[in-house]
Amino acid sequence: MKKLSIALFIGIATLSLSAQNSLNEYKKQYPDYNELVLNDSQVYDFTIEKNKIKVLQDNHYESLILNDNGIQNNKESFSYSDLVQLQGYDAYSLINDNGKEKKIKVTQTNEVQSGQRSVFYDDVKERQLIFPNLEAGAKKVYNYLTEIKDPYLLHKFIFGSNLPILNSSLEIRTDKNINIGYKIFNDNTNSIVFTKSEKKGKWIYNWTVKNVKPIKFEGNSPGFLHIVPHINIFIKDYTINNKKTEVLGDVDKLYTYYKGFVKDLNITEDPILKEITLKVTEGKTTDEEKIKSIFYWVKDNIKYIAFENGYEGFIPREASLICERKFGDCKDMASIITAMAKYANVKDVYISWIGTREIPYSYTEMPTPAVDNHMIAVYKKEDKYIFLDATDKETLYGIPTSFIQGKEALINEGDTYKIVTVPVVPAERNEIKEEVKIKIEKEKLVGSGKIEFNGYNRSRLLMRIGDATNKTRFEMIKSLVLKGNNKFNLKDYTEENINDKDKPYQISYNFDLGNYILKVDKDTYISLFLDKPLEKATIEKDRVAKFEFEHLNYINSQYELEIPQNFSLNHLPQNFSVDNAYIKATIVYEVINNTIRLNLQLKQKKLLLDKSDFELWNETIKELKNNYSETIILSEK
Repeated sequence: MKKLSIALFIGIATLSLSAQNSLNEYKKQYPDYNELVLNDSQVYDFTIEKNKIKVLQDNHYESLILNDNGIQNNKESFSYSDLVQLQGYDAYSLINDNGKEKKIKVTQTNEVQSGQRSVFYDDVKERQLIFPNLEAGAKKVYNYLTEIKDPYLLHKFIFGSNLPILNSSLEIRTDKNINIGYKIFNDNTNSIVFTKSEKKGKWIYNWTVKNVKPIKFEGNSPGFLHIVPHINIFIKDYTINNKKTEVLGDVDKLYTYYKGFVKDLNITEDPILKEITLKVTEGKTTDEEKIKSIFYWVKDNIKYIAFENGYEGFIPREASLICERKFGDCKDMASIITAMAKYANVKDVYISWIGTREIPYSYTEMPTPAVDNHMIAVYKKEDKYIFLDATDKETLYGIPTSFIQGKEALINEGDTYKIVTVPVVPAERNEIKEEVKIKIEKEKLVGSGKIEFNGYNRSRLLMRIGDATNKTRFEMIKSLVLKGNNKFNLKDYTEENINDKDKPYQISYNFDLGNYILKVDKDTYISLFLDKPLEKATIEKDRVAKFEFEHLNYINSQYELEIPQNFSLNHLPQNFSVDNAYIKATIVYEVINNTIRLNLQLKQKKLLLDKSDFELWNETIKELKNNYSETIILSEK
C-alpha cells in the first residue's frame, strides 16, 4: 500500500508538473493572448441512405485558458437551423484536480434566436454555453453533431480566428460513389496540408493547418473571407443503382438548382397589384419611365424586413402576398418588381442572384450557393443593365446599391441565364459640391454656404438622418457642414430635395467661426481649407488587410474670402495638383477684385487598395495635408 501510494503520488505529481510546463510554455509563446485554441476541427460524413445523400457534420472545439484574464471568456456558442439540424451536443470544462483532469459538465446553456434585428428574422438558433470553474490552465471543450438536410448547402471551413490555434482541420469521409469538389482561398503560403486515403471502403480527405496565427481584424477591410484561409466543399455528383446524379460543379448546375426556386413564381395574376401598377405607371410613355416609377413605389411602400426561415431564405414570396403585407426581404422585393413590370407590359425585367462585396468569389470560380447572399431585379435596356435593389430606400434609380458594386449578377432569363458585372459607380456621380463665402468680422469668420450631396453620399446621409427632428436633426446637420474647428457655430439652415431621389440633397446654412484666425502684429493668417478631405486617411504601415472604401468620392469645393477694407494680400499659397492611380486633385487660388477664391477638386479612383498601393496612397495623403496647412497672409495697410 505504501509503495503504491508513493508511485501514485509520483505519477500525479509528474502529470501536474507536465501540465504546468505546457501552460508555462504556451504563456511564453503567446504572451499577448489570454486563451489558446488547442483544436478546432470538423468531420463530414457523406453516405447514401434510402437513395439519398445523408450529410452529417461532427464539430469539435477545445481551448486552453492561459491566464486569469482568460477566465472572463467563459462563453461559447454554436448555431443550427431547420436545414442544419442539431442531433446532439456535449460541453464541459476540464480542470486540474490534484494532477488529474476533471470534467465539469456545462449546465448553464440556453437556446436563443440568432441574429435578430429590427429588419431581420431567420430560423437560425444559437446554443449558448457558459463554462464553469475556469482558471488558468483549464480547458473549454464542446462537441456538437448536425445533419445538413440539403447537400447543395454545405458549409465553408475557416482555418483561423482572432485567437491562435494549434490545430485546425477539416476531414471529409465519403462513400466511393460520391464525388466531391473543393476550392481553397487565401492560402498564399501553402500552409494547408492535404491528404487523401482509403479506409474501410471510404475515401478520407483531410486538410490540416498547424500553429495558425491569429487573424487581425482591421477597419475598412473588405471582409473576413477576403483574408482568412478557408475551404469550400461541394458535392459534384453521386451514383445510385448505376445512375449518376449531377449536383454542383459549374454555373449551369447552380442555375438549375436556383431556377427550381423561382420557376412557379407569380404565375397567378393578382388584380389588386395589377391595378396599383397601372395607377403607378399612368401617364408614363416609355418602359424606363414605367420601371422607374415601379422601383420607387416599391421603395416607398414595401418595408424591408429580411426573413431566412429554411428554404424561405431561397424562395421569393408571391408578389400578391408582399403587396398585402407591405413588407418583404430582398427576394420579395425582386419578386414584386418583376411582377409589376409584367403588369405594366415592361419586358426584360428579371430576378437575379448576386453576392455582396464581403463575399470574394466569382460565379465561375465558386459555382455553389456560397457565391451569393442577395437577390435583386434587373432591367435590361437595350445592351445596358439597370440594377434594381429596393432594400436601400434612398438609392436613386440608375445606380446599384453600394454593397454590390463590382460584383457579378446571375440573371435569370428563363431557360437560360447571363452573368453580368455590376459597375463601380464613378466618383463624379457621388459628388459633394459646396460653395462657402466668408468674411472677417471682429476676429471671427462669418459665412454662408450651400452644399449638395449626390449619389451614394445623398442616400447614405438621408438614411442616417432619417426622421430626426428638432435638436437631434440640428446637431446632425451641424456635423455635416461643420467648418474649421469646434468653435463652429451653426446659426440656421434649410434643406431641399429630401424626398426627390433624382435631385441632390441640399443644405443652405449660415455660421460663424471663432478662434480660427491668427493675428501677429499687422499680419492675419487664414487657411481657406475649412474642410480637409481625406486628411485622416493615412493607412497604417503594418496593416494586413486590403483597404476598402464604401464608394468613390468626388469633392468639388469653392471657398471665397472677402478681403477686409484697409487690408492687402501679402501671401497667396501656390497652386497644387496630383494625378495618380488613386487620387486626382487640384488646388487653385484666384484673386478676383477684393476676394480670394480657393477651388478644390478631389476625385478618388480606386475602390479597393491592395497592400502594394499603401505607400503611394500615403505619400499622396501627405502631399494633400501639406497643402491643407498653407495659409493666406493679409496685412494691414
